[in-house]
Amino acid sequence: MQYDYIIVGAGSGGCSLAGRLADTCPDATIALIEAGPHTERNLFVNMPVGVAAVVPKKLKTNYGYETTPQPALTGRRGYQPRGRGYGGSSAINAMIYTRGHPLDYDEWAQLGCDGWAWADVLPYFRRAEGNQRGADAWHGADGPLTVSDLRYRNPFSQRFVQAALEAGHRPNADFNGADQEGIGFYQVTQRDGRRCSVARAYIYGRERPNLHTLADATVLRVVFDGKRASGVEIVRGGRTETLEARAEVVLAAGAFNTPQLLMCSGIGPAAHLQSFGVPVIHDAPQVGQNLIDHIDFTINKRVASIEPTGFSIRGIARMLPQFVSFMRHGTGMLSSNVAEAGGFLKSRPTLERPDLQLHFCAALVDDHNRHMHWGHGYSLHVCVLRPHSRGTVTLASGDAREAPVIDPRFLSDSRDMDLLLEGAQIARRILDAPSLAVRGGKELYTHPGQSHAELRETIAAHADTIYHPVATCRMGSDAASVVDPQLRVRGVTGLRIVDASVMPTLIGGNTNAPTVMIGERAAEFIATARRAGAVARAGAAAGAVA
Repeated sequence: MQYDYIIVGAGSGGCSLAGRLADTCPDATIALIEAGPHTERNLFVNMPVGVAAVVPKKLKTNYGYETTPQPALTGRRGYQPRGRGYGGSSAINAMIYTRGHPLDYDEWAQLGCDGWAWADVLPYFRRAEGNQRGADAWHGADGPLTVSDLRYRNPFSQRFVQAALEAGHRPNADFNGADQEGIGFYQVTQRDGRRCSVARAYIYGRERPNLHTLADATVLRVVFDGKRASGVEIVRGGRTETLEARAEVVLAAGAFNTPQLLMCSGIGPAAHLQSFGVPVIHDAPQVGQNLIDHIDFTINKRVASIEPTGFSIRGIARMLPQFVSFMRHGTGMLSSNVAEAGGFLKSRPTLERPDLQLHFCAALVDDHNRHMHWGHGYSLHVCVLRPHSRGTVTLASGDAREAPVIDPRFLSDSRDMDLLLEGAQIARRILDAPSLAVRGGKELYTHPGQSHAELRETIAAHADTIYHPVATCRMGSDAASVVDPQLRVRGVTGLRIVDASVMPTLIGGNTNAPTVMIGERAAEFIATARRAGAVARAGAAAGAVA
């Protein structure tokens, strides 16, 4: 069981890296290992509205993690759904395609991530993207990741957009174009009305003899020969075995599981590893630190109309023809991603870039849809795009099969609560605009007359993640960073990280597209290193002959 490259994790970074590297280096053998199952034929993965069913529960395709009790959230444990299976979180997310703001990447470069400024990363976004609107200076049309407009738009989503315009916000038909600010409909990673997970984009439906996919195989640790990563130890079918890597091991297990796996392998804060009996390969204090995530608050409103997706006798009755429409043509309500519309807003007009994001759902989405309500309604989410709070990911044990300890420390920096409160008030003004106000309804936990103090209490009682954890294996040029700008893990050789954990800061938007971009960049880094190694070996052989 020997390969040139072993990639751990078939999520957005792992799949994009594996597919692109297999095409670029056809002479290299690659193993793509995933703890979860294949998802190619999973109906709830492929049906976009299935997000409402796969996110709320711990499943074969969802780790369903919980955080430690959060003091600023009334001591509640937050919920952290994470994709488990081919496609990773791109197989269970809301499919929203946004890249963040160009200044986010220029900031990366300023922080020491050479080669990661906006001008550097835009070509890789375009390379990955197959936008059905066509190519232009901002977009690609020939990439494997299909990006499309929604085939179905709920009437309440239309009303939300109109209400936002009435409240004074400007329209935006392309959040990934020349200007991010404004309100409109999101583009989504869908193909023919069905989810285009990163596994569907880069792995499924392509015959590559040099790429081997292993599902239902949990990696226990990276194996080292001295300081060189030489393989991985896995367990599948109850049997433990070792796979060898001739060139490199790549971790792409995500912002929670990658730092956990590093620490279980001996790379991390030495005292913490020793407390669990893990032999230290390299003392790296920053592993698992610097966790950043988007904190989100939702205003839910029940309405009498059955137009929004919901639970009622009439609502359920209309689902059968919708199911037929989806199965035959990929159209209708079941092709909705639920979070159809939204936008990026500035809390103050003098800001260089938006600091708030809205997601509008034409459904009552309460507590990640874990709290189900009879009837129909809609939800308006608001999140802080660049939170100041920082958290940690640490070990619960030295066994990678046990969930890590996740402590985001949400709202531990008071500036995040202040901005979230301001965002909730902006959302309130949109809900009060005529196009939505005329539809009436009753809010679940909020009411129009709430004082600031009351609203703060409501936020503390209901706010939680909107699923964008990053930065637990921070990239940088400084010695304390976990990986260098080529994504190589410091202190060892033959080991890289290719997922959202390497982001030095949280970008202002949804994180799936940036993670795919990171996979594309990594494929080029590795292919370049492979070619350079081949040239060096050829030169050495020629010198030996001479």
